[in-house]
Amino acid sequence: MARPREFDENAVLDAAAHQFWIYGYTATSVRDLAQGMGITGASLFNAFGDKRSLFERALAHYIERSFGDRVSRFERSLPPLEAIKAFFREIVERSVRDRDRKGCLLVNSALEVAPHDADFQAMIANVLVEVEAFFRRCVNAGQQTGEISSAQPADDLARLLLGVHLGIRVLARTRPQRALLEGVVRPALALLEPNID
Repeated sequence: MARPREFDENAVLDAAAHQFWIYGYTATSVRDLAQGMGITGASLFNAFGDKRSLFERALAHYIERSFGDRVSRFERSLPPLEAIKAFFREIVERSVRDRDRKGCLLVNSALEVAPHDADFQAMIANVLVEVEAFFRRCVNAGQQTGEISSAQPADDLARLLLGVHLGIRVLARTRPQRALLEGVVRPALALLEPNID
């Protein structure tokens, strides 16, 4: 009979994601992971398999807890334009407060791991498609109500917002200054404002 796990899976996945987030996939050793997760190397292998499998689980966990949670909160409770603004406000705020300059684990992984691993490339691409889809849903809904300008197609605006999102996440690694990040977001949001004659 298999022994029950003696750890909280969510807590150890949070800890693993943090290790990968701080040091990157390549520079994070199994020893670092086990120590950061508060479990033995044997327990890590028994529960998650190898480092790559753990990274996949930790990244999926991170995505659900960050992007999934953010989209759910804003899309469910805010009007479309405000949902987009709140999305960017939260990202800028998190970036400015991040003393470790970690950026975003998803974007970091897109730059470090995805170019060399087709499975991770597909996984990350799928999430970026979801980010774009969130923006598209908001823009479409806002254009229907007149809350968002219809001067540009929703598809183009969604792609622009995706690019702004990725740009902020990359800039946050080296220049997490509020004025810079808000200055990147502001012109994009201005394009969404309806023209009032």
